[in-house]
Amino acid sequence: MDLSATVRLNNGVEIPWLGLGVFKSEPGKETHEAVRAAIELGYRHVDTAALYENEESVASGIRESGVNPDEVFVTTKVWNTDHGRERTLKAFDQSRRFLQRDVIDLYLIHWPMEGQFIETWKTLEELYAAGKVRAIGVSNFLEKHLEQLAQSSELTPAINQVEWHPYVLQRPLLEYCSRHGIQFEAWSPLARGRCLEDPVIGEIAETHGKTPAQVVIRWDLQHNVVTIPKSVRRERIEANAQVFDFELSEEEVARIDALDRNERIGPHPDEMAGA
Repeated sequence: MDLSATVRLNNGVEIPWLGLGVFKSEPGKETHEAVRAAIELGYRHVDTAALYENEESVASGIRESGVNPDEVFVTTKVWNTDHGRERTLKAFDQSRRFLQRDVIDLYLIHWPMEGQFIETWKTLEELYAAGKVRAIGVSNFLEKHLEQLAQSSELTPAINQVEWHPYVLQRPLLEYCSRHGIQFEAWSPLARGRCLEDPVIGEIAETHGKTPAQVVIRWDLQHNVVTIPKSVRRERIEANAQVFDFELSEEEVARIDALDRNERIGPHPDEMAGA
């Protein structure tokens, strides 16, 4: 496995295991330069969202990297205020214009807004059937939300992108997604840096001659979780990709697993979704 390695989603589309996240990357030069650096370093996967207001900067960074944009897998998301068929279609068209793409690789529902996400999901199914997206999925969905989708829609989400790091494993959700062919993807895999000071992770990093961030990203991959660490610094973007030349032992993976304390850095889906 290397930076070009991909996993096949439930509809046959391939997504790179490792990508660049751009949450809280400033629109304009900061995001542009980060994306350009990532692509130049070999990344072929960028994750953005309408909420981040940096889709145009993602597009310009890809364009100026010199790599064919079609070779870069791009994810974006529909925000909470754009649920419902008409608003979702309008939001999608805007994201597509900003990203300068006729077809979006992966389009996600950002949060499961109660009483709204079923209609939004059916709209994503329309976009998929029309060939405007290569894959559709969800973000921050719990088992109960996925069950509602299963009972009222035709397609199973290709991905569920959730908060996932050593301090919040969400094991039952991971197992549910695995059983139903839904690829797990981690946002904020480094817990915004909080877990990098953990002595257990530090000890394992020292054993391998790696950084704590590299150990955590490697741990993600060994759990078969697609991972999108965020950075705007070229040297850190490069370092985050240097995770394919070592492997954690089963004991080391278990030690990191044991750090789970259900400690979120972001909101619980029920808090965000108004349940």
